[in-house]
Amino acid sequence: IDFDLIVKNVKDLNVLAGEGVSRIEHMPGGARLRQPAALPLTLYRNGIVMFDGPFRPYEDPSTQQCLQDIMDGYFPSELQMRYPEGI
Repeated sequence: IDFDLIVKNVKDLNVLAGEGVSRIEHMPGGARLRQPAALPLTLYRNGIVMFDGPFRPYEDPSTQQCLQDIMDGYFPSELQMRYPEGI
């Protein structure tokens, strides 16, 4: 696992997802600026935690696929169900 590549690609993906960009949210009587919600990912020596989910060891095939997607420069494919419109 190339942790340096993962960190670099996560930074790049964050920019693509709109990090630091506010969007106008219209509401009754006005509007407000809202930033996209963060998607927490914590890397450990022996696994990851995404969102508030369970610990996922690196040996787990779904964890390997998730990290491979990131190392390839893509959002993890497992997020498609949660974000069908994209991140």
